[in-house]
Amino acid sequence: MGLLDGYSISFDHFIGGERVASERHFDDISPIDGSVVAQISAGGRHEAYLAVTAAEKGFEVWSRTPRGERASLMRTIASIIEERVEILAMVETIDNGSLLRSHIRSVMPRVAHNFRFFAQYLEESLDHEDFDTRGHRNHITYDPAGPALLISPWNAPLMLETWKIAPALAAGNSVVLKPSEWSPLTASILADITKEAGLPDGVFNVVQGIGEEVGPHLVGDQRIRRISFTGSVPTAKAIAQVAAKNLTPCSFELGGKSPFIVFGDADLDLAVKLALDQYDNVGQVCLSGTRLLVDESIFEVFIDRFSAAVVELRQGDPRAEAVDLGPQIHPEHLERIDGFVQRAKANGSKLVFGGSKNDELGGLYYRPTLFVEDRIDSEIFQEEVFGPVLVAKSFSGVEEAIQLANSTKFGLAGVIVTSSQEIAARVSSEVVAGTIWNNCFFVRDLGAPFGGSKNSGVGREGGQWSFDFFCDVKNSVFAPTGWRN
Repeated sequence: MGLLDGYSISFDHFIGGERVASERHFDDISPIDGSVVAQISAGGRHEAYLAVTAAEKGFEVWSRTPRGERASLMRTIASIIEERVEILAMVETIDNGSLLRSHIRSVMPRVAHNFRFFAQYLEESLDHEDFDTRGHRNHITYDPAGPALLISPWNAPLMLETWKIAPALAAGNSVVLKPSEWSPLTASILADITKEAGLPDGVFNVVQGIGEEVGPHLVGDQRIRRISFTGSVPTAKAIAQVAAKNLTPCSFELGGKSPFIVFGDADLDLAVKLALDQYDNVGQVCLSGTRLLVDESIFEVFIDRFSAAVVELRQGDPRAEAVDLGPQIHPEHLERIDGFVQRAKANGSKLVFGGSKNDELGGLYYRPTLFVEDRIDSEIFQEEVFGPVLVAKSFSGVEEAIQLANSTKFGLAGVIVTSSQEIAARVSSEVVAGTIWNNCFFVRDLGAPFGGSKNSGVGREGGQWSFDFFCDVKNSVFAPTGWRN
């Protein structure tokens, strides 16, 4: 019996409303037991051309579809997703190893919410009111830009894909989605859902494949008018170089090495609880506060209490209700994480706990790990590991906390734990990041801007910011004179 037995999923591309197979295929491996769960069609130049051509045709229809109809179809997609939460949750758990309980309770309901939110935003909040300039009327409109290429990561595939798909469709654009080759399955299910919902052919297309093989043909197609990518800094640079030849606008949400700052006046119970959350999805979360910066007055007691709490975390099969930590996504990624850890050990970083693969479980399981590091120029303090690996350092005073927080090339997010509103306001203001959470973590409203500063990204997603990117914003100026009536 295979892990996917009982689930009907196409492993081919979805182009122009039809399934398209490729001669070549690649293996999709489940992190749960290392088994090959599917052989996926591997796209290349031909499939990329077909998909963009289909998206061009779909755009001609969808861009002219009235807003109310677009919003209604998006709500239908959301309703079908809600009916299939458990199927989507199980398939994604099999595909990328994330916790089944999280997928059922929060991730897949959020996928449906993404469509509902942008459908409502389209109907109620998109256009600005007209305004006058020296007696002339300015009329602002948001015009569909054209086919949009969306390239998504593997750590929360369907949720992160629909953060892009929903606003792109709401804006009137057609979409070509390139899901990660490490977690391609729920994108394929979503394609069938859009077909069932009645989305016109060519409006939503999925091209499967290895990024290096099919990506350049999609990114370099001059018919693509928007590119939204979530992933690594090197890949974003490669995309930007190719897209620049066609002046294709790009939005990038990239990596992070975010600070988690605990001040001496903090509620320690809250601080420890929030710190545990940084191991969510076994550290495969770009937003995680992986640098624990703790006031020297409470450093030792915080480390002791945090270490005791981590012992209680349960690691194992992500389909089990009681499990807190599943496997890493892929053997290649597991070795990358272990490489960071072993180099940190060799370079003298103090290991507090963890620091190795979980031999009791075998496979792709890595123990939650914590280092204490005094050198802010060390690799483990500066570089994104993207695994269950945190690094802690003490600080003295607000000034040093801010300095440490801003001491990396990243600027995606940050967490502040303090009982002082004055300290929270000052540090939030001075830390360079796209999102700062004060006494909380991972609270995101789709109407708020989301993105990174410095090497953590270009542009913002969410609410108005999504439409600013996915639309051609136009100002039509009307003179008061020259009209017949």
